[in-house]
Amino acid sequence: MPTRTVTVGSASGLHARPAKIFVEAAAKAPVKVTIRSGDRRPVPARSMLSVLALGAKQGTEVILEAEGDGADETLDSLAALLAKDLDADHA
Repeated sequence: MPTRTVTVGSASGLHARPAKIFVEAAAKAPVKVTIRSGDRRPVPARSMLSVLALGAKQGTEVILEAEGDGADETLDSLAALLAKDLDADHA
C-alpha cells in the first residue's frame, strides 16, 4: 500500500481552515485515503471530525495511505497540500 509521510506546514496545524481544505481534497480523490499521526489508528481523510481529532499541530508528522488506481498521484497531491501553510495561502 502506498504511503507518504509529511510534516504539517500550516501555522494552526491541521485545524479549522487547513483541515477543511485537506478533507475536501481527499473527498474528491479517486481512492480512499487514510491519515494517522504517530501510533494512532488511521482515520478516513474524508472525515472532518476524524481529521480534527488527530490534533496535528504545525510540525507534526502524519502518514497518508491509499490503495488502488491513482493512489500514488493522490498521495503526492495531498502530501504537497499538507506541507504548505494553508492559512497563509488562503488568507
